[in-house]
Amino acid sequence: MKPLLEITSLGKNFLVHETGTRIRACGNVDISVMPGEFVGITGRSGSGKSTILRMIYRTYVADEGEILYDSSRFGAISLSKASEREILWLRKHEIGYISQFLNVIPRTTARSMIVEAGLETGLEETRANEEAERMLAHFELDPVLWDSFAQTFSGGEKLRLNIARAMVKKPRLLLLDEPTASLDAHSKRRVRQLIERLKADGTTMLGIFHDIEFMEGLCDREYRMSAGKVG
Repeated sequence: MKPLLEITSLGKNFLVHETGTRIRACGNVDISVMPGEFVGITGRSGSGKSTILRMIYRTYVADEGEILYDSSRFGAISLSKASEREILWLRKHEIGYISQFLNVIPRTTARSMIVEAGLETGLEETRANEEAERMLAHFELDPVLWDSFAQTFSGGEKLRLNIARAMVKKPRLLLLDEPTASLDAHSKRRVRQLIERLKADGTTMLGIFHDIEFMEGLCDREYRMSAGKVG
């Protein structure tokens, strides 16, 4: 069996325009993720963990190295060199990303955000609505809020909505960037239940967590980052 995701010699620098200097975010990163695995990346804040996930999702473009993803549509594809059209297709159909932040289109309701995600996966509208209501109920978002604009939600509510939107798509590869950062213990258990369900269904996951206790029993393997390098 070959890896679903194979990262080799990955590196990223950022330019500080005010001073003209370059900051090394990470370098010589090698990570391999097999189909169905849940791999964790741990390390102190500022060690480069989120930068890796953003290069996989192509929010950032890698300066060095290679990111190979075994796509169901394109076969082995370089996420560093893929076209924008290919990346958009992969984000829509195969690769999900969950962070503690939520980018919301103004005047978009919580329900419609999740329904849209379901429709993108090919669900019929009735089924997409059912899935949206199931997810909103699972995360115990007050039904009064379901048709409210998501931009008015609290930080914790936005995070739960972000997780629900990504998980309803059941992606082949799910990237998790501190998805439980601002959640209470009860909400974390809800997130864990869905992660366990996705893993049982075969979703491959690469996640960053500061909450080591949350990772116990979920992660198959762990990479430790320090000063931009994987140890």
